[in-house]
Amino acid sequence: MGFPWGEEYERKPVWKSEEAMSDTIGFVGLGRMGANMARCLHDKKFKVTAVYDVRPEVTADLAREIGATACSTLAQVTELADIIFTVVTDDKAQLGIFESPSDNLLRGKAEGKIFVNCATVSPKVHVKVEEIVGKVGASSLEGCMASSIPQAREGKLYLMVGGKEAVFQKVKPVLDALSTALTYAGTAGKAAQVKALVNMVMNINTLALAEGLGLAHALGLNLDMIRNVFAQTGAASRVLQTDGEDMQNREHSCFFSAEHAAKDSGIALALARELGLQIALADATKCQYDRLVKLGAGELDKSAISELTFLDRRAREIPE
Repeated sequence: MGFPWGEEYERKPVWKSEEAMSDTIGFVGLGRMGANMARCLHDKKFKVTAVYDVRPEVTADLAREIGATACSTLAQVTELADIIFTVVTDDKAQLGIFESPSDNLLRGKAEGKIFVNCATVSPKVHVKVEEIVGKVGASSLEGCMASSIPQAREGKLYLMVGGKEAVFQKVKPVLDALSTALTYAGTAGKAAQVKALVNMVMNINTLALAEGLGLAHALGLNLDMIRNVFAQTGAASRVLQTDGEDMQNREHSCFFSAEHAAKDSGIALALARELGLQIALADATKCQYDRLVKLGAGELDKSAISELTFLDRRAREIPE
């Protein structure tokens, strides 16, 4: 019997078991999330044996820190690890690490290996990857994350997983070690659909909060008071907790970039358009994040959308 849609699993300290520690683990993509996930598993005594990034110096630094091999090729990661986590940037990069003719993860001894792909990419890409790796006797899962850097480091991610049930069960001890909430969403592509919805709503909420604070500021209202009122009324949201003070203080150190917000809003819009569904708020949100990226602020946190909603910032400028 298959798992029910969206089933959440009881949290157990299974990462301490011998079964959980028997497989070797590799990481491809050592940005803020990938590197901290690798550190987390290393701290919990998993065998993180191989790491790779397109930046050799980043690869070397993390390898020294956690005692892994700094791989110079993708194929070498597959040679040295049983379970390979990939945390790359977009659809093109995700397909490239499996299909690039010069070097890819399947050029190593890939049979029997499991690839857990954590990037926020189009659902169809996860379906395609499952098909590609299956041809060489390997397996894949999508491990979509709805958390940020501190949660990756501390093993407190919210993970949405898609793919074959048996593969999910095999790597569940490792996923448990990385997360405090773990949801199996269904077959390949389903977790990416759920993640697209999560980020779509989060991005809309972020822009809505920025507009509310921007208007409050223009009216001469005290923003500390406004945030307190929001928190106790229907205007409350998770984004208010994480981004409200940062918007007020123009503190946009990156935890989830504006550039990623634009990309992820685009994924949700594409899904809606395929179904003939109009989602006006998501469309407007993407337009604002695209504008922010064009202004050169794509590497700032998503809270930087408030730079477009305050009159003493850039709200007076007419969008292109």
